[in-house]
Amino acid sequence: MEKIIFEYQDFNDDYALESAWAEKTDQGYKLLNILFYAKGYAWGDIVSVEERNGQLYVTDLIEESGHSTIRIIFFKNELVKSTSEHLLTMGCSYEGSNIPALVSFDIPADVDYKPIKEFLKQGEASELWSYEEACLAH
Repeated sequence: MEKIIFEYQDFNDDYALESAWAEKTDQGYKLLNILFYAKGYAWGDIVSVEERNGQLYVTDLIEESGHSTIRIIFFKNELVKSTSEHLLTMGCSYEGSNIPALVSFDIPADVDYKPIKEFLKQGEASELWSYEEACLAH
């Protein structure tokens, strides 16, 4: 596995970087993390990279995996564990970030997104969290 770097614009529209693990394939690099900040990529996507100063920077999406990435910012930290476990039962996987209230979720291609979306909308309407569809393939 190797670290690859995604360039993106942050919430203040400033230049920012996010690194992730990837596996080299014949086509490019296969993403093996769920991203927290960079948009438009999901677990298993194949990307192209270029080397700059000894680091691998993502330049393009070569092949979509069919997975989707959603992010949740929880308004109450005590909801993180139970909500994450509930989404696991719905077929998702997740990664926690350096910010305890920020969790990214992977939705595999073969998982029905409709009930997940309804669950997310209900939690947002109840002001439990805010969510973002960072990469939607469903």
